[in-house]
Formats: sequence, C-alpha cells, structure tokens
Amino acid sequence: MKVLIVGSGGREHAIAASVAKSDRVSEIYCAPGNAGIGQIAECVPIGAMEFDKIVAFAREKEIDLTIVGMDDPLVGGLIDALEAEGLRAFGPRKNAAILEGSKAFSKDLMKKYHIPTAAYENFDDPDAALSYLETAKFPIVLKADGLALGKGVLICNTLEEARDGVKSIMMDKKFGTAGNRLVIEEFMTGREVSVLSYVDGKTIKTMTSAQDHKRAQDGDQGLNTGGMGTFSPSPFYTKEVDDFCKKYIYQPTVDAMAAEGREFKGIIFFGLMLTEDGPRVLEYNARFGDPEAQVVLPRMKNDIIEVMEACIDGTLDQVDLQFEDNAAVCVVLASEGYPVSYEKGFVIGGLEHFEDKEGYYVFHAGTKLTEQGIVTNGGRVLGVTAKGADLKQARENAYRATEWISFQNKYMRHDIGKAIDEA
Repeated sequence: MKVLIVGSGGREHAIAASVAKSDRVSEIYCAPGNAGIGQIAECVPIGAMEFDKIVAFAREKEIDLTIVGMDDPLVGGLIDALEAEGLRAFGPRKNAAILEGSKAFSKDLMKKYHIPTAAYENFDDPDAALSYLETAKFPIVLKADGLALGKGVLICNTLEEARDGVKSIMMDKKFGTAGNRLVIEEFMTGREVSVLSYVDGKTIKTMTSAQDHKRAQDGDQGLNTGGMGTFSPSPFYTKEVDDFCKKYIYQPTVDAMAAEGREFKGIIFFGLMLTEDGPRVLEYNARFGDPEAQVVLPRMKNDIIEVMEACIDGTLDQVDLQFEDNAAVCVVLASEGYPVSYEKGFVIGGLEHFEDKEGYYVFHAGTKLTEQGIVTNGGRVLGVTAKGADLKQARENAYRATEWISFQNKYMRHDIGKAIDEA
C-alpha cells in the first residue's frame, strides 16, 4: 500500500520509521518532510496546511492511507477534507481535534464529565482576567486557548508576573489568535507523565508511558520549548496510577467526546500531573507527542499500519497492543539560542554512525539536504534516541550517541532522564 505522512518534524520521522517496518507498505511519501525522512520516504514540497494540494496529491498518487502527524492541520480539518474525497486518513476530524485546539473546550469537557483536572476559569476579556487575578492564589498558570507550538503556557509566581502574562497573551497577542481566549488555572505540583493512546471512537488502548523535558536548560530552568528530550517508561507511572487513569480519565474522555457528538478516532495524548490527591489532566493533545513519539514508537511491537487501520475501522478492541520490556531515552540536539533566536545552515557530521546500529536512532526535526550535505534548519535539529535494558542504560547509550553528532552551535540538556535516579 501507499502511505502519505503529513508533517516535517522528529515526530513524523519516528512515524515514518515505524511505517517503513510494515510489510504491507510499498511506498511512503511525506509532505513536506525533512532530510532524515527523505532517506526512507519521498518528500514532496507541499506544506502541511495546503489542504487542496495534499488532497490532490493523495488522489493523483492513489494514496491508500494518509497519516496526519501535526496539530495545525488536524485542528484545521485536513482529515475532513481527505475523507470528503473518499480518501482514507488517520487522525481526528476537526470537531474532535478541538480537544487540543481549544484549552477552554477541553477544560469545560472535563468539568462537565467529572474528569479530574485543575480548577480553572475561562476569559474572553483581558480586564475580567485581570480582576480575577486580584483575589487569586499564587503561583498560577495562564494558558492561551489555542495552538501555540507548546509554548502558550505561563507559570506566574506573583500578581505582577500574571498581569504581564495577561497583557502578553491577550493584548500583545504574543501567540497570535491563540490568545483570544485565556484559561487561568490553579498551579498543580507533582510528577508529570505523558501517556499516548490509540482511539477508535469507543475503545482506547494506551501505549507505554513517557516523560518530556520542556524547559530549555538543565535543572528545568529557562524558557519553555517544544521539548528537549524524553524517556520511556516513567518509573512514576505505577499500576495504581494506571488503574485510576483507566477508570476516571482515559475511557471517560473517549465516552465524553462521543456523548458530545465528537467521535474521536486517532491519537489522544494525555498530559498528566501526579499530585498528592491523585492523577490530574494537565492537557490533551490530538496527535503523537514530539519528542514522546521518538521513545514510544521504537518500543512498539505491533505493525503501526494495522493499529491505525483498526482505529479507522472501529476494531481496536481486537488489537493486542504490545511494547518491548525495555526503555528508551531521547536527547534533543538543538541550535544554540533556541527557542528565541538561532542560526541555521550548519553542516551536520556523524549521521552515518547510526546506520545499522541496533537500538540507536537519530530522528531529524530541523534539517535540510543541500549541496554541502545535511544542514541545520530549525531550533530543534535532531532527536538522538537509544534503547537499553533499563532507563539507566538507555540514558547512558543516548548520551554516548550524542557525541557521534557534530554541528556548529550544537546545544543540548545534560539531565534528560535524571529523574530516573530519583525513582
């Protein structure tokens, strides 16, 4: 079969690598892709938001399955556009992708269906938000309602910081139209855990757990980023936590969406906070996490095509989802200055070291193929992933593998998975 993947980051490279392992797949295309994806798929110069061109390409090439990796096209309705032309596609339709597309919607959904989350209020008017802050308890969390590349969340320790945050999000439109509405949320403390899941509208099958590192600098300091690294599984995600989440969070979320007439088929990413009072939902995403996909998918035993088709067909209950009994760690190699400003175009050396090395992967995020070779082309450049018998060994392997790669202005955190030592 022919498969088209929509997206250009490390997540899409991880998806492509999994798709390439399927015996059922004969051709893989990616729009627009990157230099790494180009080694296993044919990249086509079509942007992820160019719906008409994507649909036309899928029809022309007789694509059997289109996998949409990114949030923007899902929230914008790409799945609907493909299905309208009779094309098979994996991912939630627009009316279900709102689970990620609007934080206000997802918070209201959780309140209505008693899904545990932080207390909150939604605001359309900045003056009303500022008035609310006068009596609020600090620290407090401000969230831009819409999509903001994972950066539209501010943790404010003082009233002054919160006022500045409201101005930045709602008045100065730092995150564009994502800040038209604002969610003000109580600050929760505890361990963060990410759990990805496959959903077919009624059945949900969770994948192995993971934990992301969002801050730019060691010790969880610095600005929020799209993710500087991750590990899987999380030692803090115990059987007790899993049992609680299955009963009170996972299935109730799927049922709530169905009850709202928003049948969800695709991936639900649950961002959880393990508080003293039990697990709480921090956020939902409507697609694979990035870089969570880079540690979860290499550990999945199933044929990804078969699982995705079961989601589309409503037969996920017949799938025995299995993961390897090991661990994986991903360290993001970024450009110095990310996420604010950074230079591009530096030649990357050492990529050949990953060829035919069992248990080692280099997923391209911001790269481009030029006459000089593969060069840096983004803030997050590569995701170096390694597996190991346990988390400690996987971490050692991943950091050893980062030494194989060289490029000017290479930057990374040195404490990805350090929480493992504290578990």
